[in-house]
Amino acid sequence: MMLNVVKTLLPGIISFALGIGFAPVLTNFLYKHKMWKKRAGKRALDGGETPIFNKLHETREVGVPKMGGAVVVFAASATAVLLWLLPSFVSSELFEKLDFVSRGQTWLPFAALLLGALVGLADDFLEVRGTGSHIAGGLSLRKRLIAVAIISLFAAAWFFVKLDVNTVSLPFLGEINLGIFFIPLFAIIALAVYSGGVIDGIDGLAGGVFAIMFGAYSLIAFFQDQFNLAAFCAAIVGGILAFLWFNIPPARFYLSETGTMALTLTLTIVAFMTDALGEGKGIAVLPIIAAPLLITTLSNIAQVASKKFRGKKIFLVAPLHHHFEALGWPPYKVTMRYWVLSVLFAMVGTIVALIG
Repeated sequence: MMLNVVKTLLPGIISFALGIGFAPVLTNFLYKHKMWKKRAGKRALDGGETPIFNKLHETREVGVPKMGGAVVVFAASATAVLLWLLPSFVSSELFEKLDFVSRGQTWLPFAALLLGALVGLADDFLEVRGTGSHIAGGLSLRKRLIAVAIISLFAAAWFFVKLDVNTVSLPFLGEINLGIFFIPLFAIIALAVYSGGVIDGIDGLAGGVFAIMFGAYSLIAFFQDQFNLAAFCAAIVGGILAFLWFNIPPARFYLSETGTMALTLTLTIVAFMTDALGEGKGIAVLPIIAAPLLITTLSNIAQVASKKFRGKKIFLVAPLHHHFEALGWPPYKVTMRYWVLSVLFAMVGTIVALIG
């Protein structure tokens, strides 16, 4: 048991250290090449203007680089590679057991982390260069959704064909066999989780929320004896904490699509890995653990629907965290209260997953 605890926690420490070391290098590159939006502003989901948001963020939208998610991806990936290669250079049974890269538990979420980061990086690069179809460049929402759908469908097919998984588990009810419908359900959940990635909008907010969510799934995986997956999640937490070190106000860079697409896709796959495959309830508790993302998405949907059918807005500005900003809450207050709620949701979700 003690070795499994070390195996789970050590990658988080290593990942944090590697991320802290890499962040200044990335920061120098981003500022040297001015990798930020060239003009402030965005458009709402319905294509309309967002004057309140633009006023709140007009001084921060430009001058602060994007692509900060590269810290998370680099730190977690370098940790995985380091612990995978270490036994080749140092003959030790201990180092062999610390390697958490495995076909059955971490190949797929690792691939999702890298693929999501690559697509997100392309979007961020186009945005800072001012090309593309939305207000400040970048890939259109449609193209990003297609990319997420393609990656998630591939992952779903891997689960269905390679891992022979076609069920989801519900607390106190057991497994429900979905057959081939497992694949579209997987894609729908991935798209829903990705839609909550717009929580990245206030210094420190997304980093704290994602760290808590992955921490919860690391704990769930650990108690389901999925120690490789638990270690992988811990490595991501370490990378996020390194990013957060530089993202707390005033942020040195933003998570942006490089980070949010990578993390939301990975979170979806981790949730499925801790479901039927791990004889757990990873999917059923996802709406609880990822409640901040769910609330963010629902606030956007409610705002668009209200404007279309009622002719007026529900919130001053959507998503919800910006509504609180518009009410006059200091950004740090919004961030910290989201962190507090995220911890509570993670605790509830973890309890349900372990006793359900």
